[in-house]
Amino acid sequence: MRGLRYEGQPVPVYHEDLPVPVSGPEESLIRIGLAGICNTDREVLKGYRPDFRGIMGHEFTGVVEQSSDPAWIGKRVVGELNAGCGACVYCRTGREKHCLDRRVIGMDGKDGCFGEYMTLATHLLHEIPEGLPDEEAVFTEPLAAALEIPKQVHIDPDQEIAVIGDGRLAYLTASVLHLTGASMTIVGKHEEKLEAFRDFGKVTVKPSGSFELVIEATGSPTGLTTAMELVRKQGTIVLKSTYAGKTAVDMSFFAVNEVTLTGSRCGPFEPALNLLKKRLVKLPQIELYDLKDFEKAFASRAFKAGFRIG
Repeated sequence: MRGLRYEGQPVPVYHEDLPVPVSGPEESLIRIGLAGICNTDREVLKGYRPDFRGIMGHEFTGVVEQSSDPAWIGKRVVGELNAGCGACVYCRTGREKHCLDRRVIGMDGKDGCFGEYMTLATHLLHEIPEGLPDEEAVFTEPLAAALEIPKQVHIDPDQEIAVIGDGRLAYLTASVLHLTGASMTIVGKHEEKLEAFRDFGKVTVKPSGSFELVIEATGSPTGLTTAMELVRKQGTIVLKSTYAGKTAVDMSFFAVNEVTLTGSRCGPFEPALNLLKKRLVKLPQIELYDLKDFEKAFASRAFKAGFRIG
């Protein structure tokens, strides 16, 4: 089969002769339809997951062709990233994404979706609602990540919120949080990108003032510094960015100013699918490429790029 593998180089390697994966006893075999490129995929190429070798990608739509549960066969699906052991304290308490022995598709111990087929634990599948096109359903995973924020942090509609970033995750975060009615300011570096955010609140490249809640969604190490400059004393910063490398932070800032720093990752898929089905969130258009044109896809300046595979 065709696929894009990370093999340690700063660019993926395109193959046309990869073996079709064989599903395990509790897994399903999925024929991939669309696959989205995430900023995390770009960070993998920079060494974010230095030990990973395999097919990249974790945002997808597909059709189940084989399954440990025959009821899934033929269904159009999206799927979660993290497959845990099923027995540890994290798996037993609903925190599978933190399992110490977890495998993460396209990043850690498990081939991802930048190929014609992928296997995934059957319990991680979610059916795409009828009528929801793949071009929108492919946003389920990043939208779920945005929904993790109100799951972790109480959003007071009277709060003043800042979202730092003008990329895809920041856009979906703003899409979710503006539904609360809270006053929101989106802080970015590119005025042309910020135009897409105007329906959600105030946009600026030169932030001023302070905010009770600051969402850092830049995908850059400098984003946390900006968040620290904007958050009020006893306020909260939610950190969404993941990237290769490390950043130095003065931790006394958080103690002295009693600022809460909350890390935030993957989120709930079913609520994301509900929002998509009800058309309650705005979506940027995805720019789709063939797998063999991966260089163009990764270099794309579009709001969202990905692959049409199946």
